[in-house]
Order: sequence, then structure tokens, then C-alpha cells
Amino acid sequence: MENLIEKAASKIKNSKLTIALTGAGISVESGIPPFRGKGSLWEKFDPMKYAEINYFLKNPNEVWEVFLKDFEKTLKKAKPNSGHKGLFELEKKGLLTTIITQNIDGLHQKAGSNDVIEFHGSFANFYCLECFERVDIQGLDLSQIPPKCKKCNGILRPDCVFFGEMIPQDALERASMLASQCEVVIVIGTSALVQPAASIPVVAKTSKAFVIEINPEPTPLSDSIADITLLGEAGSVITDLLIELETF
Repeated sequence: MENLIEKAASKIKNSKLTIALTGAGISVESGIPPFRGKGSLWEKFDPMKYAEINYFLKNPNEVWEVFLKDFEKTLKKAKPNSGHKGLFELEKKGLLTTIITQNIDGLHQKAGSNDVIEFHGSFANFYCLECFERVDIQGLDLSQIPPKCKKCNGILRPDCVFFGEMIPQDALERASMLASQCEVVIVIGTSALVQPAASIPVVAKTSKAFVIEINPEPTPLSDSIADITLLGEAGSVITDLLIELETF
């Protein structure tokens, strides 16, 4: 593992353009459950019911009461962990340009990261279905369900992508461009099997980029795409990388 950390750090140090792709695994240490897999939200809730846009529009009271209310409370309490903070440290050192994330928790921005492409939007912000007035999660009033807009009394919804909605085109285009131009991509906390995230390491690899994977266990990326797989929790591995980079 030590030699792999050294090799990964060397690649990052010498790269002219490094990007990161993050998934739910980086936020588990902040107390946010993943959407898929063991212990996930979709084990408790039917995603095609409570996370589907048409069902939400027809039944906003139910979706807020059953799912969104508790998820909002979880995210409101969550704080960036050493993984999020470590990526910001890489940015401050000029060693990381952009984070592409599948997450909707806003923790990369809370940690300080300035350039974050959010494939699925963000649960850190909400907007009114009627007048589009915006409010952040700290200003959200859940004294009534569903929460209402203070300006027009319309129903508020999270500014994230529901099933049945399109991923923002500008996010897709910019992420694809960066994947084709980068020299290193760090894939953290995701097996990158779900599109469009799945395309990022593939495009990068095809364009001769070096792919570093950080995950607790091997994934399909480990044997097929990754040049190096660093096994462990995101926070501790990124911390080890930062320590190693100090030696260069």
C-alpha cells in the first residue's frame, strides 16, 4: 500500500490537470447513507416512488413527510470529513482542478472546494415550484409539510435531479471535456457503474489519463480501468496522499 500511495502522489504532483470523481462513499463518514447498496436509502424507500418527479409533483405532502423531511435533517447536521477537506487541500496546493460529484449533499463546497460539478444537483438548496424563489437548507422552515415559499406560498422542492428529470447538460459537457483533457483522475467512493459518472474514468483512460481509485473494497473499476487502486476509507487514504505529497 505504501508504494502505491507514493506512486499515486507522484502522478498527482506531476500532473498538469487532475480532476476527482466522487460518489456516496466519500460522504458515508459524514453520516450520510448511500442511496444504493447495503444500508442504503433505497432499502427503506422505493426510489421510483419517493424520488420520481411525477410522483413528487402529484404527492408533495407524502414525499416530504415520508422521505425528504428526514433526509433534510440528516444533511443539515452533516459536516465535511477528512476526505472532503483533503480534496480542498489538494485544490489549495494547485494539485486538483475540479471535482465532479454524484452527491447532492453540498459537502465539497462546505469544505471549501471552489469548482464542483454536481451531476445530480444539490439538496443544500431548494426552490419554489411557483415563483422559483430560492432558499438554502439552513433557511428552510419545516414547521409545515410540505414547506412553503415565504414569497408566494408555493411548495418548495430540493434543487436536485429526481428520477425522470434530465441531468444538467452543461454539467455533462464540462465533465466530459475535463475527462478528455486531464492527466490524472481520482475516483473516490464510487464504483462508477451508473451513468453519466461511469463515462468519466473511461473517457479519461481512453485519453491516456492515469486513473487512481480510492474505495474500501475492490470494484469493477479495479481490474478494468484503474491504474492504481488504494483500498481504504476515503478520508484516511486522502490524508495519506497529502502526507506523501509533503515529501516531494
